[in-house]
Amino acid sequence: MSEPIAVIDVDTHLTEPADLWTSRLPKKYRQDAPHLVWDPERARDRWQVGRHTLIGAQDQAHAGWKEFFPSTPATFEEAEPGGWDPKARLKVMDGQGIAAQILYPNLLGFFPFAFRELGADLAGACVRAFNDFQVEWCSTDPDRLIPLAFLPFWDLEGSVAELTRCADMGYRGFNWGHQLEKMGLPPLRDPHWDPVMNLAQERGMPVSFHIGFGSVDEAEVEGWRTYNDDLSLAPLSVLMFLGNANTIIDLCMRGICERFPRLKFVSVESGFGYVPFLLEAMDWQYKNNRGSLSRKGLPLPSEYFRRQVFATFWYEENVARLLDLLPDNVMFESDYPHPTSLSPGPGSTAHDAKTTIARNLAGVPEEIRRKVLHDNAARLYRIDTASATDRKGGTCDDQQ
Repeated sequence: MSEPIAVIDVDTHLTEPADLWTSRLPKKYRQDAPHLVWDPERARDRWQVGRHTLIGAQDQAHAGWKEFFPSTPATFEEAEPGGWDPKARLKVMDGQGIAAQILYPNLLGFFPFAFRELGADLAGACVRAFNDFQVEWCSTDPDRLIPLAFLPFWDLEGSVAELTRCADMGYRGFNWGHQLEKMGLPPLRDPHWDPVMNLAQERGMPVSFHIGFGSVDEAEVEGWRTYNDDLSLAPLSVLMFLGNANTIIDLCMRGICERFPRLKFVSVESGFGYVPFLLEAMDWQYKNNRGSLSRKGLPLPSEYFRRQVFATFWYEENVARLLDLLPDNVMFESDYPHPTSLSPGPGSTAHDAKTTIARNLAGVPEEIRRKVLHDNAARLYRIDTASATDRKGGTCDDQQ
C-alpha cells in the first residue's frame, strides 16, 4: 500500500464573527464599524457596511444544512460551527481527510465596494483588523490553518503597506481583485499595480484570484435580488466559475507573467476542466495572429501558464482524464462551508472531500495524485505536513 497523502485544501472560507470589527477597530472608528443588523423580513442578522445592508451572518455557511440553497442558516447556532470555530474546523478537516486548509474571507472578498465607500482610513483599518483576526483564529493550529492576506486593493499605497505588514507577520500569499474596472480602477494588466506585484514577487507571495472577489459591484448585488428561483440562481455560479478565464488571459497574454516571471498566480474556485481548452485557444490565436512571428523567442501563453499559474478543482467528475495534461499546475479545494462546497447534508448532493477524492481520482497515477492533492500546494504556500500523517483524519488513503 502506498504512503497516505496529506491533502491540502486550497480554498475554504472563514465566517466572520459578529463582533469582528466592533471589537477590534480603534475607538474612533467603532461607531461606523461594520456590524450586524436585524432584518425582520428575512428573520436573520445581516451585515451592515456603511449604507449597504449585505448578506446574512450565515448566508455563506451552507455546510450540512437541512435545505437546498438559497435556504441558509439564520443564526450561528443553526450553522455548522466549523465555519467560525477553529477547533470545530479542525474536527471537520479530520473527518474529511484534510491535513491543511487555505482560508479566504466572505464579506471583504465579495463586497469590497461597500468597504471602499467607508473611506481610506476606516476601510484600511477594517482590512488590518481582519488580517489580525485571521492570525489569531489560525493560532489554534497554525500548521493546518493557513490564512491568506486580504489587501485594500482600491488603495495602492495602502495595499503595499498591508502586504509588507502581512509578509512580516508570516502570511504566505494574498487575495487580489480582478475585473478592477468595475470599481473604476485601472485594469489588472495596467502598470499602475506594479508596486504590489513587484513586492509580491520580492517576498515570494503568490497572488490569488478568487471568483467574485473584486468583480462584483453594487448594481450586480442589487440584481441578485431578482434571482429567486432554482433555475435562475444556478447560472450565476457557473458564470462566476468561468469568469476567471478573463483573469488567466490577462496573466498569460497581456504582459503580467512576462513582467513578473517569478511571481505565482492562483485561479481559485474556478474549476479545471476548461483550462486545457483555454490554453490551446490562447496559443492558437496567438500564433494565428502573427504573435509567434512578432515575438520570436518569447514563451507561448500556455508556457507562461505552466511556469506561473495554478488552477483548482473540487467536484469535477471527469477531472481524472485531464490531470496528466497539467499535473504541476492543479490543486484540490473543497470550498467549505459555501453552498457549492464538498459538504454533504440534506440540502446538498455533494459528497465529502475524502469520498470525492476517492471517486473522482480513481485510476489517476499516484505521482499525479500526490502532486495535485499535496505537493503543488505545499511548494506554493510553503506548507510542511510532515506530521500530518500522525494526526487523526489528516490524510487521504489510496486504499479507501
